[in-house]
Amino acid sequence: MTPQPQKNNHAPPPPPDTATGTPAPKISFVSLGCPKALVDSERIIGRLRAEGYNLAKSHQDAAAVIVNTCGFLDTAKAESLAAIGAAAAENGKVIVTGCMGAEPAAILEKFPDLHWISGPQDFGSVMRAVHEAVAPPHDPFLDLLPPQGIKLTPRHYAYLKISEGCNNRCTFCIIPKLRGVLVSREAGDILREAEKLVAAGVKELLIISQDTSAYGLDLNYAESSFRGRPVKAKFFDLARELGQFGVWVRLHYVYPYPHVDDAIELMAAGKILPYLDIPFQHASPKILRAMRRPGGAGKVLERISKWRAVCPGLTLRSTFIVGFPGESEEDFELLLDWLQDAKIDRAGAFKYEPVAGAAANDLGLPPVAPEVAEIRYRRFMEHCQKISAGKLKEKIGKRLAVIVDQGGSRASVGRTAGDAPEIDGKVHLVSRRPLRQGDIVTVKIERSDAYDLYGTAI
Repeated sequence: MTPQPQKNNHAPPPPPDTATGTPAPKISFVSLGCPKALVDSERIIGRLRAEGYNLAKSHQDAAAVIVNTCGFLDTAKAESLAAIGAAAAENGKVIVTGCMGAEPAAILEKFPDLHWISGPQDFGSVMRAVHEAVAPPHDPFLDLLPPQGIKLTPRHYAYLKISEGCNNRCTFCIIPKLRGVLVSREAGDILREAEKLVAAGVKELLIISQDTSAYGLDLNYAESSFRGRPVKAKFFDLARELGQFGVWVRLHYVYPYPHVDDAIELMAAGKILPYLDIPFQHASPKILRAMRRPGGAGKVLERISKWRAVCPGLTLRSTFIVGFPGESEEDFELLLDWLQDAKIDRAGAFKYEPVAGAAANDLGLPPVAPEVAEIRYRRFMEHCQKISAGKLKEKIGKRLAVIVDQGGSRASVGRTAGDAPEIDGKVHLVSRRPLRQGDIVTVKIERSDAYDLYGTAI
């Protein structure tokens, strides 16, 4: 699993329910963690709205508060505890769910009087807890959901989760303990959701899971029906089908299994975005073995070279861990050299944290001093910043498709096909006509910096 920057998403309240003359009960909601958790939040809010509940702007105005937590790293747990504490201080009925809820002891130690605690994806128990806190309206048919469900993202893009859980046993990760083994959705089910999202105006589908390229393994790649024809629950087949919707399709959390090579052909043909988010985590063979991660650094470089030969416009995004137990200066230097050779377009790093319950704690490897890990983190980011600046400079003078995230009468902000929302770079552009959120325009790139591009819509 690749940790992501933590986000606090307070869902905006829908219009008040005036159909019955009685105000609908309100629930306050806080969503923390990665896009997978955000999708879980969307599903819970969808159920709330389907039963007629409204969302509150503040904890004080709510009949209950739901906090969807993250529990991957200690820093994420601290953020989750802070959010729970803020909710408990303002509201007497706090419902905790999400990854940290799978191991409730640390939560109960600080907050013994919470209304309910459950783990991730346990939507039924969350709704039962809500019902105990405040009964739903008597006529839920007055509060029907839109066909595409409830979204916490802007209208023009959406996360599409294709599976839950993970079969990998990386030594630094406890996600399998929190979310279980791989459980894939049927291909037909995924494609029908995608169809509804596109019909509702979504221009970009961000495909997510814990291990996207393992999709369908647990189903033995079984076929399911979509539009009257069979579709296999297989990574390539699903990507090909999603590419038929005529919108941007972006692949996240892809492990570099051999069959990923086939998807590069789809990218080269313009069916899906030429973008791969692969959590390489390190390049030192010794550290990769300790992490129980696949792939040798040399072989990965060969594959990256082949991918770019097939699809020259390919953007690679990845995350890495510095300061893993046993990491020597030689290991770290090897990582920096590998990054220089691989020229990863978008790279981020995390300083290793000894997560309780992770196998890495029992490897018997010497810990890296926090001050050394901090120095390596800064060196890593400076190194990758230079690589990014060089890669973006090559785009000056080119004409690129850009999806607009923030519209304006003259100045707007968007992203290229090589930039995922919130985690990658931006394009700052000017135009002669007003641009709206979700527009896809051609932009001539005029200058760049370490992370962003600047240009004019043509």
